[in-house]
Amino acid sequence: MSKNAKIAVGGVAVGLILLIWLPWWVAFLIVVGVPVVAYLALDPSQRRRVRRVARKELGR
Repeated sequence: MSKNAKIAVGGVAVGLILLIWLPWWVAFLIVVGVPVVAYLALDPSQRRRVRRVARKELGR
């Protein structure tokens, strides 16, 4: 199993656990909020690099 697949499986497992223990809207805020906070924590040059890589993966 690749590294990205392991991360995806872990993320799904954590999401399911959060849905069981917390109200759905709190779990949703956590699932959406963590990546947003991580992105905002990057400096501008790192954000540009992330956007550039994401565009290349989309085939632009």
